[in-house]
Amino acid sequence: MFEFLVIIAVFASIVTAGLYIHSMYRGYAKPNRVTWLMWSIAPFIVITAGIHSGVTWAVIPVFMSGFGPFLIFIASFFFKGAYWKLGAFDYLCGVISVLALLLWVITLQPVLSIALAIISDTMAAVPTFTKTWSNPETESIWPFITGTFNAITSLIVAVTWNFTEIAFPIYLFALNILLIILIYRKKYLNSSDE
Repeated sequence: MFEFLVIIAVFASIVTAGLYIHSMYRGYAKPNRVTWLMWSIAPFIVITAGIHSGVTWAVIPVFMSGFGPFLIFIASFFFKGAYWKLGAFDYLCGVISVLALLLWVITLQPVLSIALAIISDTMAAVPTFTKTWSNPETESIWPFITGTFNAITSLIVAVTWNFTEIAFPIYLFALNILLIILIYRKKYLNSSDE
């Protein structure tokens, strides 16, 4: 039964990535390439650590949380103007994110690798948080709604409820909720001023 939710989450992730890419094509969404690249790498590392720790169905939504961003990152090269101009701060966050991933490779400890993947993913998210705070219209809400759903399905199918199985889904849930709030913050504030 719960595995069916995972399949729905996979389908929703693919559709959502397509919707985001379509929004890029139309000139609305402008992804920060540092964020979307790193968002694709960190979940793949978590999957590797999770599989080595015996996690099964719960890794599939986490995989999709990396696969969708990877598709968006690749698509950003095909549409002129469909990306956010990067600055020094974006690159700094990317470097810190990469350093956290390199520490995982050195340690090879599942719990530490997931903690470092969360740190890496958070540092990758900072440029998008900053961009969305000032320009919420440059983001599409759909990947973050689906990301919330994926995180919930990962928690529902969790078997052991240990750190390696639930830490990253809990983090993804919080991250996606915060981005949804940031995207709608200005719309809400503007409508209450009228």
